[in-house]
Amino acid sequence: MKEDFRALVVDKKESDFTVGIKNISLNDLPAGEVLIKVAYSSINYKDGLASIPEGKIVRSYPFIPGIDLAGVIVSSEDPRYREGDQVIATSYEIGVSHYGGYSEYARIPADWIVPLPENLSLKEAMIYGTAGLTAALSVQRLEENGLTPEKGKVLVTGATGGVGSIAVAILAKRGYDVVASTGKESEHDYLHKLGANEVVSRDEIYNGKVKALDKQLWAGAVDPVGGESLAAILSKIHYNGSVAVSGLTGGGNVPTTVFPFILRGINLLGIDSVYCPMEVRKPLWERMASDFKPEILESISKEISLEELPQTLPIILQGQARGRFIVKM
Repeated sequence: MKEDFRALVVDKKESDFTVGIKNISLNDLPAGEVLIKVAYSSINYKDGLASIPEGKIVRSYPFIPGIDLAGVIVSSEDPRYREGDQVIATSYEIGVSHYGGYSEYARIPADWIVPLPENLSLKEAMIYGTAGLTAALSVQRLEENGLTPEKGKVLVTGATGGVGSIAVAILAKRGYDVVASTGKESEHDYLHKLGANEVVSRDEIYNGKVKALDKQLWAGAVDPVGGESLAAILSKIHYNGSVAVSGLTGGGNVPTTVFPFILRGINLLGIDSVYCPMEVRKPLWERMASDFKPEILESISKEISLEELPQTLPIILQGQARGRFIVKM
C-alpha cells in the first residue's frame, strides 16, 4: 500500500475553517484493530454538518468526516476478521469523534464492523449506508409492531431524502401501498419509480394546525422529519398503528397530546441506527441484502469522487439532495 494517501480533512483554527483534500499517512489515523482500504463512502446529513464551522458534530480538529464506509481489510489484530474480508462500518463514533470514511484508508475498532453480506456489493452497501440502515430498521420495527400490507396505506415523509427514498423502495418491495410526502413537485416521477402509489405535498400532512385526533388515513408511517408534522401524523394514524421516527429536520418539538396514544393505541417508535446493537444490526444487513433489497437500489444514488466532495456536501444541508450520494475512492 501507499505510504501517503488522500483524505478529506476539515480543520478549524480560531476564525479560520478549511475543507479540502490532503495527503496523510497511516500514522495520522486513530487507533483501531482493523485497517480498511476504503472502496466507497456516502453523504449523510451529519457529514454535511461536519463540513461547516457551526455544525457542532466534530469534537476536535483536524478531522476526517464520513460516518459510513465500505471496503476491504488490509490488516486485522482481531481474529474475527482477516486480510481480504469485505466489510461495512457505519455510525458509532465514525465521522464524529473517530476519523471517518472520507479517506482512502481507515482504521476502525473491530466491534464497529459488519461483514459484507452475500448478494450485496460494497457499492450497494454505501447506497444504503446509515440512511438505508435507518430506513430498514424503521420498516422492521413497524412490522414487529403489527404492520402488514393488509392493514392499509403507509406514509413516508421526507421521501426524496436518503432515509425516505430507501424506505419507499423497501416498503414497495414488501407489497405495501406507499404514500410518499415531499415538498418538491418536480420529484413525483422519481417517487413513483421507487414504488410510491401516491405522492402528496407537505401541506397535506400538516397545514399549520394539529388536531388532537383527525381522520384516520395511514396504518403506519416512516418519519425522518419530526417537528409539528409528526404531531399531525400521529393524529391521523389508524387504531393500533405505529410511526417510526428517526430525524428532526422539521424540528425537535412535537406539539402532540396523549389522545392518539390512549384513545387509538398509537405507537411512537424511536429509531436509532447509531448505537443499534450488533445482534440487531448484523441480521438486518442480511435482510437488506435479501428480502428488503429493492431491485431499483442503484437508481437511488449518484456517484461522485473524493475531489467532488467539498462542493457536494452543502447540497444535503440545503435540502436539495435526491436519494443518496456515494463517494468512490
